[in-house]
Amino acid sequence: MKATKTGLLFAALAMAAMLAVPFAAIAQEPALTVSITIPDTFEGELNGRALFMLDYEAPQEGGQLYNELDVTGIPVFGKTVFGLKAGDTIELSSDDPDVYGYPMQLDEIPPGEYAVQAFFIRYTRFDRQGGLPAIYAMADHGGGGSFTRNPYNLYSDVAVADLTSGSVSLELAHEIPLGYDLAEGQTDQQGNYEDTDLVKFIKIKSGLLTDFWGQDMYLGANVLLPKDYDPAKKYPVLYYQGHFPGGSAPLGYGRAGNDSFNAYWDEDAPEMIVVTIRDATPFYDTSYSVDTASMGPYGEAITTELIPYIEETFGGITEPWARALSGGSTGGWEALAMQVYYPDMFGGTWPLCPDGVDFNAYQIVNLYKDDNAYFTDNGWTKIERPSARDVSGNIRWTIKQENNYERAIGGDTDTSLGQWAIWEAVYSPLREDGYPAHVWDPLTGEIDDEVVAYWSEHYDLARILRDNWEELGPKLVGKLHLRGGDMDNYYLNLAQYMLGDWLETTTEPYYDGYSKTFPRTGHSGNISNQDLLEEIATHMIKYGPQDAAEILGR
Repeated sequence: MKATKTGLLFAALAMAAMLAVPFAAIAQEPALTVSITIPDTFEGELNGRALFMLDYEAPQEGGQLYNELDVTGIPVFGKTVFGLKAGDTIELSSDDPDVYGYPMQLDEIPPGEYAVQAFFIRYTRFDRQGGLPAIYAMADHGGGGSFTRNPYNLYSDVAVADLTSGSVSLELAHEIPLGYDLAEGQTDQQGNYEDTDLVKFIKIKSGLLTDFWGQDMYLGANVLLPKDYDPAKKYPVLYYQGHFPGGSAPLGYGRAGNDSFNAYWDEDAPEMIVVTIRDATPFYDTSYSVDTASMGPYGEAITTELIPYIEETFGGITEPWARALSGGSTGGWEALAMQVYYPDMFGGTWPLCPDGVDFNAYQIVNLYKDDNAYFTDNGWTKIERPSARDVSGNIRWTIKQENNYERAIGGDTDTSLGQWAIWEAVYSPLREDGYPAHVWDPLTGEIDDEVVAYWSEHYDLARILRDNWEELGPKLVGKLHLRGGDMDNYYLNLAQYMLGDWLETTTEPYYDGYSKTFPRTGHSGNISNQDLLEEIATHMIKYGPQDAAEILGR
């Protein structure tokens, strides 16, 4: 077994626990204080989350410790600060209750010499409208929801420090660059990319989102045009949902190593347009394509502003049979949610390994019956719940670990840009300070039934379908096609089983779709892009007009 550097640090802490040695016995003497200085050349006010991280060794020349941050990565400690100016110093100390670390606290770091670095996630003040409290979160500058890539975030040099001395000083001497010059009138939000013959990048200012956020907000899209594209023709459109696509073409077209699909698209693919959406928000790398209390009317903005613009610009057919949805994981949930929330607009959805579609199985937590998300309590014993596994069943990390990591990165406001944080930003009502309400206590895992009730009413897709099938069913016949692995790495197959089993019981009308899970398969829809497009084209021909095959080049 190969021992990693981070693994050795975990092992030291585990051994101390096994030997009943208090953490204080291996902690810093005196108490550790980390001083992070704002450069004298900095202009303006600085608000955000200061991070301090360490590892046993410095990365190779040119590498950065902050690129090793992850739930299974290096230790990190964070503190949110406001109103800083040039020359100011941020202090993170082991006796400061506002400092939170993962997988340990500052006073639990074993004495010794480490590679260390500071990072600063810059927050923007958002004065959301409608009487909502102002919040602070990371504005997108083309980083696509990644704080380690977002331009204008700050970081220090990697240094080597003996933490036994009880203090370390770092300066935020560097800023992640934008990397290009903005043209007059151009914004960096949602990124800027160069068109090619078949791949076009568009961006619009959303009036709906601008009104909600109190400042200009944009939506972008990456548009893959069919072979022999004719601007005078009209084409069906596949809206492929998911994480921020950056400058990548939909379905990986043109990417090196994707030769089979590239050739298929250039020669044999159905004549349709494929679109991915750039909708990074202050909470995540995608909006989840629905209207929410925290992020505003993204569902309405996408369906009434962005999609009409795309279809008018590139010749998309504006009829439901010609609009399909798909996507994997996060995109799988989005693809199902948009079909459910806008049943008359789209002609079919192909969600692949979607995020939890039934909150009876929110990953492995039953929000309606469990009292605690982090543990199953057997009286004499408590078992920590897993969050991720490999297909052999080995656990990668637990729900508690992942939530604790996100708290170190983002504090108590769901601004970590992490997975559990965005689910709360999507599903939750607002608490009094304007941030999303926690569905469970981030430290203890105790579930809040009032927040669960809100989630259930608004975003439990299985419950919405069950409770409204008389109205929704006739609009969804033949439109629902779910795919996933029976060993999904995040236990998402459990919710899919529940929804799929119920769909098979539907009558008046029968849903006439499918929900498939594939044996020995993890987090995957188990279908190639070629086969997906062929299946969607066949569906469009079945449910479209008589000339649908001709329109699709079939």
